[in-house]
Amino acid sequence: MTFSLASDETDWQNRTRILLSEAAVTLLARARIYVFGIGAVGGYAVEGLARAGVGALRLIDFDVFKDSNRNRQLLALRSTMGRSKAEVTAERVLDINPAATVEPVRAFAHDDTLDDLLAGTPDLVIDAVDSLNPKVAIIARAAEKGIPVLSALGAATRRDAGAITYGKLFAASGCPLGRLVRKRLRRRGIVDGDLWCVYSREERDVEAVREPEADPGDEGRLYNSGRARRVLGSVSTITGMFGLRLAHEAILRLTAAAREGDDA
Repeated sequence: MTFSLASDETDWQNRTRILLSEAAVTLLARARIYVFGIGAVGGYAVEGLARAGVGALRLIDFDVFKDSNRNRQLLALRSTMGRSKAEVTAERVLDINPAATVEPVRAFAHDDTLDDLLAGTPDLVIDAVDSLNPKVAIIARAAEKGIPVLSALGAATRRDAGAITYGKLFAASGCPLGRLVRKRLRRRGIVDGDLWCVYSREERDVEAVREPEADPGDEGRLYNSGRARRVLGSVSTITGMFGLRLAHEAILRLTAAAREGDDA
């Protein structure tokens, strides 16, 4: 299902236009981005992209909103409990920018589904999933297809906003999730590429900020053979910063040609 609405609004992007230029606004309107994972990080990433006027978004998430999401997920409201994250987010994007084309996809990303999920010609992929195997599969398949990827590494358990940074995935340091992702990518023959990430250099004591009992969750029961995962502590401000930084870097990348024109 694809949502698209016409709009007669002409001035809501005026401040973006003043800062970035008319050419940049045009580039953003022509851009097509696929976002995997519309949770604590992905929800804020989509918010930033929508308000910047990105013209086409494919929003991919298998899950529905649950009460435990409300401490950190932008669109987790009492009114959205039990609803598809992808569809709720698509509605919000269109409420921000009725001229956008938004495709909500309720699907789980893994090796068997990624050819369909990545079909088309996206300008880039944003990976905001928090499960290791799907994350590696998304990055690997996008890299094989030559699609740039902006990925979120571990945001849970972090408190230090100043430790959040952005850089090449294979050069990121201080993030245990990043090490695991790189190790598994190398097994697939991927050792570099147009792969970037938001990550934290903060040292943390995981045992001090996770529940002692495991919670299988919907995703664990369905796709990890019942393997339970222990819940990690997290807060909306840090996950939100991760998501907005992903959106910011995507915007800068998409409008680079306009900035080069200004400098010429």
